[in-house]
Amino acid sequence: MVKQLTSGCCIVGGGPAGMMLGFLLARAGIKTAVLEKHADFLRDFRGDTIHPSTLELMHELGLLSEFLRLPHQEARTLAARFGDLEFTFADFSGLPTHCKFIAFMPQWDFLNFLVAQARDYPDFQLRMRAEVTDLIEEQEAIVGVRANTPDGVIEVRAPLTVGCDGRHSLVRRKAGLEVETLGAPMDVLWFRLRRLPDDPRETMGVFEAGRIFVLINRGDYWQCGYVIPKGSFEEMRAYGLIEFCAELARTMPLFSDRVGELQSWDQIRLLTVMVDRLKRWCRRGVICIGDAAHAMSPVGGVGINLAVQDAVAAANILTEPLRSGAVEDAVLRQVPRRREFPTRVIQSGQVFIQSRVIASVLGKRAAIKPPLAVKLLRRFPLLRRIPARIIGIGVRPEHIAPQAP
Repeated sequence: MVKQLTSGCCIVGGGPAGMMLGFLLARAGIKTAVLEKHADFLRDFRGDTIHPSTLELMHELGLLSEFLRLPHQEARTLAARFGDLEFTFADFSGLPTHCKFIAFMPQWDFLNFLVAQARDYPDFQLRMRAEVTDLIEEQEAIVGVRANTPDGVIEVRAPLTVGCDGRHSLVRRKAGLEVETLGAPMDVLWFRLRRLPDDPRETMGVFEAGRIFVLINRGDYWQCGYVIPKGSFEEMRAYGLIEFCAELARTMPLFSDRVGELQSWDQIRLLTVMVDRLKRWCRRGVICIGDAAHAMSPVGGVGINLAVQDAVAAANILTEPLRSGAVEDAVLRQVPRRREFPTRVIQSGQVFIQSRVIASVLGKRAAIKPPLAVKLLRRFPLLRRIPARIIGIGVRPEHIAPQAP
């Protein structure tokens, strides 16, 4: 027997966009149901960067001090090595925010924090192990979802369904929302290596002919990203793990004493890079935000923060209409009207870097020369505020709307 439930808003997916939106709507007194298909948030090598824009939202919510008590590492600058040239390319010290750093924090800690805050409000309901399988449509409008749970099939009916279910979104597919693919020339292999006391402190990227390596300081270990040409992972596996480790040691001599810690390909996770966006984010009764509306490249690590910004904009625009029990199409379209511009700007920058820098470096077999932008950033420190602003705050940042009395 199918169990029938009702809610003021049904959110599909408990990632950063879904949990932030669920928290904000429940805080505003909207009965909100968040459906998450997994049993917990413990999945490694997800985006773990909390940027100054998101930290500023925590401040506006009065939660920043409590949030920063969670274990995290702080990056106040970002560095890179291009061939033999080392330089700082982003300096967050000049940002007009309370936190002038990126916080590296496991995504499950971030999500669990939002859940803990949301549960202070009686209108918040989170159902784990609730896998949405279909949308419910009546008279050409989406009126809810159908989901499998350990207790059987449930139907959650709501005046608005929000797809926050990631770049492989079932909601956007079932709603018939068309995707525009922008492409990516690379994939990324993620893995961990021990961090020793004498290691550098900086999070950095290493660019060498045919190889790009990303190092993220996570305290007692390095979160490592090895950028490879799109679709080349199986070919790399065929060469064998020993050759892969030898390649790592050649790229980063610092790790030559510990690449042997990689004993199995199971320790290495493939991120298939996608950059896309919906041509239309919504239709009657349903809207997608976050990765479900626009999958981002890992360039700049801005995906989480763009998703959170989407959630804040959606809450600001939709709270009052949801209080009335209905959201008109014209109101729903205000969300993409607000968020499409920053999405397009950031994605355009990511695609430019992918095609002009990353694809070029991965295709080189001889020594690479630093581009002009690298030389300028190294020579003129003030210029480092530009990438810091784009990465740290982004375009058209959102703010928490004052609560109605």
